[in-house]
Amino acid sequence: MAEHNELGEKGEQLAIDYLVKKGYTIQNKNWRYLKAEVDIIAQKENTLVAIEVKTRSSDYFGDPQDFITQKKIQLLVMAMNQYVISKELDIEVRFDIIAILQNKNKTTIEHIEDAFLYF
Repeated sequence: MAEHNELGEKGEQLAIDYLVKKGYTIQNKNWRYLKAEVDIIAQKENTLVAIEVKTRSSDYFGDPQDFITQKKIQLLVMAMNQYVISKELDIEVRFDIIAILQNKNKTTIEHIEDAFLYF
């Protein structure tokens, strides 16, 4: 497996552990619809949360969340719309980003709620 894939998988597991500690219930991981993939679908109270996890080993080229494109946002929204319809849910949906910087010296996790309001 490529090193960046391993880093991404480690990042997703760190994000899941973080979310569980914060009281979220994990509903799905790597849920796919057409060309879209939602890294984590979780629920906290009456809100369903689609979480995009971005993990980097360095912020030299920018913060992890800076690598989310407008196209990715559109795909996530489309996928979550399908998820809600397919599960026949009547629930508020929120889009978050968990940005992780992990290198051999330290790991930092930043949870950005309602992230797409800022894009």
